[in-house]
Amino acid sequence: MVEVEVLTAHDWPRWRELRLAALAAVPYAFGARLADWQGDGDREERWRARLSIPGSCNFHAVLDGKPAGIVSGVPSPRNGVVELISLWVSEEAWGQGVGDRLVRAVEQWAVQGRAEVLQLAVSPGNKYAIALYRRHGFADTGQFGDVLPGGGREHIMAKRLPPAELDE
Repeated sequence: MVEVEVLTAHDWPRWRELRLAALAAVPYAFGARLADWQGDGDREERWRARLSIPGSCNFHAVLDGKPAGIVSGVPSPRNGVVELISLWVSEEAWGQGVGDRLVRAVEQWAVQGRAEVLQLAVSPGNKYAIALYRRHGFADTGQFGDVLPGGGREHIMAKRLPPAELDE
């Protein structure tokens, strides 16, 4: 069974463990490098700050009692747009619905925050992530994001969100 929990700055050790595992396992998938978060970069206050981005929400997935993945939703500089970032699922959890649950958690958070568009950047060679995002209604925008450590450029994908239901 997959459970998704919201993480706060107090949960930084759990986030740190999975983020370092993600950067080691699939370095081509992220703009950050493992070396950036090790050594002098591996400080409690830095991890806490990452989980304290104003207006953000961070999620941790647990599969059968074991840590299985992470993702964040963060505000965008563009009005009405939020971004899905840092999605990672452990190899042991592949094919178990963890990625689907994490994407849905960020989407739910975005809708509740009255965002109109959910956007993300993905490495063009990350076919599993692209398939996951397409399953959830994301489409390639034709725009490019940051230059990746390997030299390629991220592709920007987005989806229009339904309006939040108004409370009566």
